[in-house]
Amino acid sequence: MRVIQSVRRILICSVAVLCVSVATPFVMPNSAIAAEPVQQGPFSRVILRGGILVNGEGAPPVGPVDIVIENDRIVRVDVVGYPGVPIREGGRPTAGPDDHEIDISGHYVLPGFVDMHGHIGGSAPNIPPEYVYQLWLAHGITTVREPGSFRGLEWTVDQAQQAADNAIAAPRIIPYAGFGRGSGEPIISAEQARAWVQGAAAQGAQGVKFFGAPPRVIEAAISEANELGLGTMMHHAQLNVVRTNVLDSAAMGLTSMEHWYGLPEALFTNQVIQNYSPDYNYQNEQDRFSEAGRLWQQAARKGSERWNYVRDKLIELDFTINPTLNIYEASRDAAAQRNAEWHAEYTLPTLERFFTPSRYAHGSYWFDWTTDDEIAWRENYRLWMEFLNDFKNHGGRVTTGSDSGYIYKIYGFGFIQELELLREAGFNALEVIRAATLSGAEALGLEDDIGSVIPGKKADLVILRDNPLRNFKVLYGTGHYRLDDNNQPMRTDGVVYTMRDGILYDAKAMLKNVREMVRAAKEAESE
Repeated sequence: MRVIQSVRRILICSVAVLCVSVATPFVMPNSAIAAEPVQQGPFSRVILRGGILVNGEGAPPVGPVDIVIENDRIVRVDVVGYPGVPIREGGRPTAGPDDHEIDISGHYVLPGFVDMHGHIGGSAPNIPPEYVYQLWLAHGITTVREPGSFRGLEWTVDQAQQAADNAIAAPRIIPYAGFGRGSGEPIISAEQARAWVQGAAAQGAQGVKFFGAPPRVIEAAISEANELGLGTMMHHAQLNVVRTNVLDSAAMGLTSMEHWYGLPEALFTNQVIQNYSPDYNYQNEQDRFSEAGRLWQQAARKGSERWNYVRDKLIELDFTINPTLNIYEASRDAAAQRNAEWHAEYTLPTLERFFTPSRYAHGSYWFDWTTDDEIAWRENYRLWMEFLNDFKNHGGRVTTGSDSGYIYKIYGFGFIQELELLREAGFNALEVIRAATLSGAEALGLEDDIGSVIPGKKADLVILRDNPLRNFKVLYGTGHYRLDDNNQPMRTDGVVYTMRDGILYDAKAMLKNVREMVRAAKEAESE
């Protein structure tokens, strides 16, 4: 492997045999629980040598390529040879005496992932932000839209600024304010709605998340947000969806919907209200989620006049669907998600307790979950996925979001499950990567800066040894379980390095830090 010599440089190699020539070594924190993941940079100039590029824009893999980065920007992406034969050095970008060079021969390089629905904790109590950030970065997530800012808008905006200043090791954070939060009185007029949005913008919110409100209030708030250049997103909660479904809110100017509530309601033809059982109570979460799993069966079918109208109208309005498929995955197989292999080492005790069935905890609705509930949800997924794929195939924008911290979902791991579920929905592998990168950047209005690997954009990258287009499981922090060439079971490496704004993060070191956090938390609780 080629090693470039320069003043005060040493060679550091990961378990994936990726070697980095840097000015100073990566150093593991001395404390028992690391507050910061291992990182290096930003560099004034760095060259990534010999990788296989998946650029995020839909192009097939190409390599070997050399990627030249100056400060936090990609300045060149050069094809430098052919697979299976040695690279001829003469045609490669040259390095100066103070440049850093990273040999990524045979490794795959993707744009940093965009999680369009990522909470910084805020569900279970006492979740350290560092736990969330390290899991996100260790799974290649470089940008997160924080919906609702449940830890407080001021705190979330401050975290976003610290991340931008590289004062903390975290993805880029896009803080959205939960509509109405902090208001001393109910917002019942258009004037109040506009004033609240103005106040949120003044505090640094980059968008607004809605759950529902009277139509005049939502319309005024969306209008004000659009005038101020803020993004908008909405969970069309059942308490308000009859008056404002997805078609209604999109016509008001809403830019994206979360989950899937409000979409099947827009597809109703034989009714206007969901079929609720007489004993239904929204505050009983098993009622809520059990009957939600039968909602798509009440909607118009693919190819019908109503289906096509809703699909085409949303595309015409440049509307974004952020489905968060993974967050409901336990509804169709609770045991599999409850016993996911990463829980043992990566799930904090506070999250374990939060996931335990409880009438007080949101998303812990396993009071008496039945075979019929799971079967209904499997059909629900089939119909939901059918719409997502058809929407995408006709030009609609579908993005990736995780909503982890609920329903057995752990940060980072839930996002990779989202990629697998889009694949199940009918997206081919390159379409999944585009949804996870460029489509998210477009939805956030950041496509000039992030979302693909081309000159001029920020250096947000994911580097891994195995081919994710063949198998998205290689992106999990626990790796992919398989046999090696000696007939022995082994696990692949997962993400090796994540780069955000030109800063290199060691994914393996961050995962080690998280394992130590979990171990220490369990030990403290056993004393």
